[in-house]
Amino acid sequence: QVQLAESGGGLVQTGGSLRLSCAASGHIDSTYVMGWFRQAPGNDREFVAASGRRIFYAEDVQGRFTISRDNAKNTVFLHMNSLIPDDSAIYYCAVSRSPSASTDVGDYTYWGQGTQVSVSS
Repeated sequence: QVQLAESGGGLVQTGGSLRLSCAASGHIDSTYVMGWFRQAPGNDREFVAASGRRIFYAEDVQGRFTISRDNAKNTVFLHMNSLIPDDSAIYYCAVSRSPSASTDVGDYTYWGQGTQVSVSS
């Protein structure tokens, strides 16, 4: 069984930066996809970034967010720069056992509890 624990959320001003971390316990194979999703009030959960065979991003965070991964420590990070109020949401770490996982919520088996990111204008 895999358990995920996010940390690093908080309140920042527009233009600020945050780094989210997600530590996984249990077996995480290097072929698993580790990713980040977010959900704002009243919205569906949406893809942000993922790291597997390749790294890919949602269009609206491309160039501002960077995902990185430390397989030795079963940890994935999300470095967020140039934050804007529209980035405010609960951010969730997710893991898929399928190396071909993409942007679909349904591709991911394991989820963390989430960490709040709030960006003030």
